[in-house]
Amino acid sequence: MKIYRPQQKKARIEMLPLIDIVFLLLVFFIYAMLSMAVHRGLPVQLPTSTTAKVNKQLILSVTVKADGRIFVNKEEVADDGLVAALRRKAGGNAEAGILLFADRNLPYQRLFNILDQIRSAGLTRISLQAEAEKSE
Repeated sequence: MKIYRPQQKKARIEMLPLIDIVFLLLVFFIYAMLSMAVHRGLPVQLPTSTTAKVNKQLILSVTVKADGRIFVNKEEVADDGLVAALRRKAGGNAEAGILLFADRNLPYQRLFNILDQIRSAGLTRISLQAEAEKSE
């Protein structure tokens, strides 16, 4: 008597679910990297703006706290040492830009003194930073 045995199919790996999972992981890591964007400024209360955007092409950040202390890339500098610190950090690159994070309670004259010092360091690409206004 002959026993009927169904033919066994070859095992195969389904590629479509694998591709779906790879794309899902890719999207997850892209969003994770975007959320970890480099923010070189120190925490201050920025003024608000409805059209504010951060220009990530600039390389130096200058933070001015409400009490008047100045930081270049999170390193505190004295008032009279700001020009030298900016020249040193820019490394002679005239195209280097500045992200200026100034506290909203900073006196207007103090802000212009900082801007004058940045310009005297030979840097003219200055971007004043602001937080986006929350629409309610």
